Amino acid sequence: MNTLIRAVRPWGQALSDVLVTDGKITGVEPHHPARAAAGDVTVVEGRGRLLVPSFSDVHVHLDSTRIGLPFREHTGGPGVWTMMMNDRQNWRNAEVPLQERVNDTLGRMIARGTTRVRSYAQIDVDCRLERFDAVMAAKEQFKGQADVDIIAFPQAGLLLEEGTVPLMDQALKAGANVMGGIDPCSLDRDPARHLDIVFGLAEKYQVPIDIHLHEPGELGVFSTDLVLERTRALGMQGKVTMSHAYQLGSISEATTRSLIDEFAELDISMASVAPGSAGVAGQLPIPMLAEAGVRMGLGEDGQRDYWSPYGNTDMLDRTWQLAFTHGFRKDELIEHCLAIATVGGASILDPSATRLKGTAHRPGVEVGDPAELLLLDGETVASAVMDRGTDRTVIHRGKVVADQLELV
Repeated sequence: MNTLIRAVRPWGQALSDVLVTDGKITGVEPHHPARAAAGDVTVVEGRGRLLVPSFSDVHVHLDSTRIGLPFREHTGGPGVWTMMMNDRQNWRNAEVPLQERVNDTLGRMIARGTTRVRSYAQIDVDCRLERFDAVMAAKEQFKGQADVDIIAFPQAGLLLEEGTVPLMDQALKAGANVMGGIDPCSLDRDPARHLDIVFGLAEKYQVPIDIHLHEPGELGVFSTDLVLERTRALGMQGKVTMSHAYQLGSISEATTRSLIDEFAELDISMASVAPGSAGVAGQLPIPMLAEAGVRMGLGEDGQRDYWSPYGNTDMLDRTWQLAFTHGFRKDELIEHCLAIATVGGASILDPSATRLKGTAHRPGVEVGDPAELLLLDGETVASAVMDRGTDRTVIHRGKVVADQLELV
């Protein structure tokens, strides 16, 4: 299949024509108004819009979504366990069935420019595999429009409720392709056993790991040190992601530098959801992570669910939030936020993919790159992040899958 994308500006540069063959970019040439498609070629009119890689949402909870449903008062309390119990009490009582909610949310994400997804699927003794099955079914339904990885996620911990670990094993056997962990100290209160299970199941099924870390300050650093230790001992370099990790940069400059160096050495990646100012203050600094070559991606987290009223399926909005909460004003850093949300996340999903090399690197739209692309209105890349326009065309594997915020 051949596609000619006419009159676009890759990462805001000169007007170009881009040829895609069998899902990969095979040519980028200066735009010529008279250039015509030869043979069996689909033409996509760029109309002078920006061309950037499509979004990679590497931290989303598709199984808890309330997108598209009537707004409801937030009823969650403080702390992971209290919030989890609030979700447990309410998720079955939504106005439409779970599968419809998950499908609708994933469809909206694709229509707004996300073609690569890593979603959590909560697994516990209450929902068992019901929520996992819903995410798996959505993955199958949209397999021609987006690539979806699924994290087997023990939201209620692994040790607090008898029967959780066998359910995790079942989910991995049934197709979950990432093993999840959460707050080894503060939730399960047995970090060694928790991480033994996480790394053990990951080794058994040969899948990567995603650790959900909300733990504060020195406790979070302690849990992270245990993760680093196991990653090194078990040869899991390039297969571990730390998600959230709000407070790892809150201890000291020396601790921050040491953690970033170890993340780089062990090829541990980070997934952010662009938390509010209280969370940003303790995070590892984005420019330092970029300088060290640490892979970093972005995600929307919950989508207007029982945990939070935030989230709207639009990763361009979340990119703006990443820049805003970090106080970025320079164009280079704002554009780097978009690079994190696109190519950065893609390198978490596939460690062999092109990686960002500093805050000025803009890959993803060159010959040889996969044709996971987004046409977006904007004067510059930074202005597109600020304005968050809706004139978008989404391309997955070289094929247009959405236009003007609607699936095609």
